[in-house]
Amino acid sequence: MAHLTLGIETSCDETAAAVVEDARRIRSSVVASQDLLHAPYGGVVPELASRRHVETVWPVVREALTRAAVTLDEIDGIAVTAGPGLIGSLLVGLCFGKALAFARNIPLVGVNHLEGHLYAAMLHHEGLSFPFTGLVASGGHTHLYLATAPGEYRLLGRTRDDAAGEAFDKVAKFLGLGYPGGPRIEEWARKGDPHVVRFPRSIPPRSSYDFSFSGLKTAVVNYVKGTGYRAQGIGGTTPDPQPYPLDPVLVANVCAGFQEAVVDVLVRISLAAAKTSASRRLVLAGGVACNGRLRSRLAQQATEEGVQVYCPAPSLCTDNAAMIAAAGYPRLLRGERAVLSLNADADLALGLT
Repeated sequence: MAHLTLGIETSCDETAAAVVEDARRIRSSVVASQDLLHAPYGGVVPELASRRHVETVWPVVREALTRAAVTLDEIDGIAVTAGPGLIGSLLVGLCFGKALAFARNIPLVGVNHLEGHLYAAMLHHEGLSFPFTGLVASGGHTHLYLATAPGEYRLLGRTRDDAAGEAFDKVAKFLGLGYPGGPRIEEWARKGDPHVVRFPRSIPPRSSYDFSFSGLKTAVVNYVKGTGYRAQGIGGTTPDPQPYPLDPVLVANVCAGFQEAVVDVLVRISLAAAKTSASRRLVLAGGVACNGRLRSRLAQQATEEGVQVYCPAPSLCTDNAAMIAAAGYPRLLRGERAVLSLNADADLALGLT
């Protein structure tokens, strides 16, 4: 008999719910975006995000059930994001999930958001199984894991400062391109030449798989300011919705050079880690995994180096609840149950270090 899991995800600025059958088949997936709400500020405003979650969580869950053509009586378990993320946002989804589980007597499990991103690849690739190396690159995280079995993860490396997606957002804000920054920079990069401006790459020693993007962001700022153009944004206190007066050719070339530097670092370090694993399988997940240049570079270089790459569809790379339901399914099957005192953890760690 099929097992239906209701997933609920509110870790940042997306309110999402999904119904997944046996951790592999998506019966429904609904995501309410807040991009327009936060765009004037150049980034997510936590208080606004949590208030919007309060308004939309029940309508989104209801829509997910409707699209899946099921009722709450047919749901076998609920999986809800418990962390990491924005604490206010997390609390909305977690409290709603606990209330729903208590009222309808449905088993509940808390899921780590990063684990959910790793499981997104399994929703897209039926043949993917443990073990594998997983890179989670998003606005808040750049983490590299060795995933040996469901629930068993070892942290191989992480960013020491800005996450990759955070660097995209900050550079886009500095250049006046808008929010979210990743798609804006990728769009401009297509018009530019990545060889015109070569920005520095932070490559760790061979014994480390850590990342760093803060210096790259600073290099972009210094380069643009060195051209004599007025540039504001990073470190500013008042958001300026007007584009900065920068030459479009300059912007395109800077975006292309910056994107190439980020991609180069992510590809080099993640492939180096994957090659040390016996499985030689690499999962690419998180919002940054939507970047077309990253996907193509990684696919090409991985083929040359004998590594299999698994990357979800873009709709599964960004925050969604289907991945949370998929990650919660094996926990529910093992008999795990969250107590009603389960609290949100903004810094919830995944696996051993």
